[in-house]
Amino acid sequence: MSATHTGVAAWHAYMESGGDADLLSAQIADDAVFHSPVVHSPQEGKAKVMLYLLSAAKVLGNDSFSYVREIVEDNDVLLEFTSEIDGITINGIDLIRFDDAGKIKDFKVMVRPVKAVNKLWEMMAAQLQAAG
Repeated sequence: MSATHTGVAAWHAYMESGGDADLLSAQIADDAVFHSPVVHSPQEGKAKVMLYLLSAAKVLGNDSFSYVREIVEDNDVLLEFTSEIDGITINGIDLIRFDDAGKIKDFKVMVRPVKAVNKLWEMMAAQLQAAG
């Protein structure tokens, strides 16, 4: 199994854990970068990436969340997901680049439609503020 496939399996295990910080920490490269659908600038470094991904797991990781498509090529993975929050259906993708050791190096989230982006922005802002 390639490092990328191992990384994807670890990511799925993290998502199924309900947001286990220790599982996530083991997967993030120290120099990782996170690209949010609602924050203009990239969030750089393991601590910031973990803050966003842990918050996203709390906001999106409800019973309606599921990955519906997975595309793997070399060190890049595209995971399409759906979720529902307050009656709003969210459709998005996680575009993840793994390093050669199978750790997450770059994580970009894209979400549609615009009302889902607005709801996600509202919920993530509250979660990030609560997380400190």
